[in-house]
Amino acid sequence: MVEERPPAASVIAALVPIALLAGLVLALRAAWRRFRARITENSLILNETLPVHSKWWRDHAKVRGEILYVALGDSAAQGIGASRPDHSYVGLLARLMRDTTGRTVRVVNLSVSGATTTLAVQDQLPKLAKYRPDVMTVSIGANDIAKWDPEAFERNLRTIFAAVPSHAIVADLPFFYFPHNERRVAVANLILRRVAAEFGLEVVRLHRETRVRGWRRIFTHFANDWFHPNDHGYQVWADAFRPSVLASLEARFPADVGGLA
Repeated sequence: MVEERPPAASVIAALVPIALLAGLVLALRAAWRRFRARITENSLILNETLPVHSKWWRDHAKVRGEILYVALGDSAAQGIGASRPDHSYVGLLARLMRDTTGRTVRVVNLSVSGATTTLAVQDQLPKLAKYRPDVMTVSIGANDIAKWDPEAFERNLRTIFAAVPSHAIVADLPFFYFPHNERRVAVANLILRRVAAEFGLEVVRLHRETRVRGWRRIFTHFANDWFHPNDHGYQVWADAFRPSVLASLEARFPADVGGLA
């Protein structure tokens, strides 16, 4: 004969897993709020470096060099998240140019943190008109993803690509990890590659190079805001540009580069 449980005991037994699940949900929500608060705090700390990096690049743009390297872009070109501005991919590529050619390099970094393609057209292209770069990199568009407008994106890219020299090296958008962003990035990169091809511009597959590092890269290649690269992440960016930059240098300074490309 099976002993029957009192009704109250049965109710309590049924409620225990529900209570445990509810407690787990509350704990996860609390942990997520703490994580978001920490990310926000870290982002604010990084924001304090924006004027520091901007001034550093303005000051170094005054330094003369035998090779003129001009960069157009956003906070990644500024090196936000790196331990110092010249540890950005722009700084690493400038070092590559010096080491490869033995020549001095002047870096004019036109990038602006937070720049979209619209802002690049408005703010950076008028400044670009004053220069005749020997090497130029363009990495812009990541900030367009938040308020995605494919028609405006393509229109702005056409304006930018028409203004840069024919030897400019263009990067597609990096890997964004999260599916809702990646869907937009996929469309953006299709547009970018198509428009770049129309203008005869070389495209660096930055998306592929950042994606192949995998999810573990989030923990090792990003700054504390989990958005900007750190020194390790910027090295990946520089490595993506490296073959194209070496080829560009060899085309312009063959006696210095020799067979290094």
